[in-house]
Amino acid sequence: MREPDGVRTGPASQQGMRRANLALVLDAIARAPRSRAEVAAETGLTRAAVSSLAERLIADGLVVEEGPTTSSGKVGRPGTALGLNPSGPGGLGAEIGVEHLGACVVDLRGEVRVRHRQEIRNRGREPAAVMLDLADLLRGAVAESGLRPAGLTLAVPGLVGASGGVLQRAANLGWEDVPLAAALRPALRAVGSPELAELPVEADNEANLGGLAELWLGGGPEHFLYVSAEAGVGSAIVVGGRLLRGARGYAGEFGHVPVRPDGPLCACGAHGCLEQYAGETAVLRAAGLADVRGDWVALLAERAGAGEQAVLAALAGAGSALGIAAAGAVNLLDPAEVVLGGGYARLEPWLLPAMRAELAARVTVRPWADERLRVSRLGRRGPLLGAAVGVVRAVLADPGRLGAA
Repeated sequence: MREPDGVRTGPASQQGMRRANLALVLDAIARAPRSRAEVAAETGLTRAAVSSLAERLIADGLVVEEGPTTSSGKVGRPGTALGLNPSGPGGLGAEIGVEHLGACVVDLRGEVRVRHRQEIRNRGREPAAVMLDLADLLRGAVAESGLRPAGLTLAVPGLVGASGGVLQRAANLGWEDVPLAAALRPALRAVGSPELAELPVEADNEANLGGLAELWLGGGPEHFLYVSAEAGVGSAIVVGGRLLRGARGYAGEFGHVPVRPDGPLCACGAHGCLEQYAGETAVLRAAGLADVRGDWVALLAERAGAGEQAVLAALAGAGSALGIAAAGAVNLLDPAEVVLGGGYARLEPWLLPAMRAELAARVTVRPWADERLRVSRLGRRGPLLGAAVGVVRAVLADPGRLGAA
């Protein structure tokens, strides 16, 4: 989900002030149910203003009256508690992976109503065919959730420019210059969901969305490096509680950081990239499992747990390469933590020892503490959760986008 631009300067219009106050009231209610009087006391708005704004939020289906507030020791009739509408607009997230598709619906509180993952090999398939399968998965998830989505965000394994509309390149899918929203809308219509085809659609790199999910849901600090893998290796850089995107939106291509400049040729055209040592294809090849199909993470975890030496050596080599790349990022960025997510989270027992050894040896500006490297509790759910929750957060930040202003 693309975060809002920086603070705007200049006088605010009356409509702009009303939208800001709607967001202020909704934010107070989102943190805990409370009465109109309590919202007024917390926000500094008058009770009359809060009542007017609350009625608008109720009319637009964002807020409901939950009944009398609990007694606060004050004399008089208790107020009526306002809370987020559990049947109100939701956030719809979608994910296109090399070996899977995903769909997720969350409510206004960010709680997951429906989450589906379909194992399907998308490498080399035409975008139109993939979009039809994804549209069918989304249609079913929305119907099952019973919620009306306010928007849709798509997580993809490739470069998405600053505009968020075009997948510039996804090497592991074999896609280039795919206009994602334009490709998905006709597929949604084709599966009988014209209302979903009218939703605002955004797209982002899967690692970026995984990093944002870690920030919002996983207890991430304000400064951290999130590293994840499915087919390729990606990262998200969070600085001051915001995602660092770079000048063109391409920051975080961790898989193409060189760890051994004289190493093998990468698909990107360079030599010795991290992905050549810690990506799916490289690890399976090193483990002697290059011809195996299916969930590579589950397979490696099973074989490593059984003590297969070739698999253990392959994962140790991947951990070492990850540690070398992470050490360079730590020395450059000074994050509070390095968080391992995506498929890597399940391979924690076999990746972390080698990573810690490399970090301890290479982060020399100040001593490296092992606890600064940790595994995300969101695991492989991160990108899909980040996509869906980002839609809801955008609604809470600006309820006027739904016509409430």
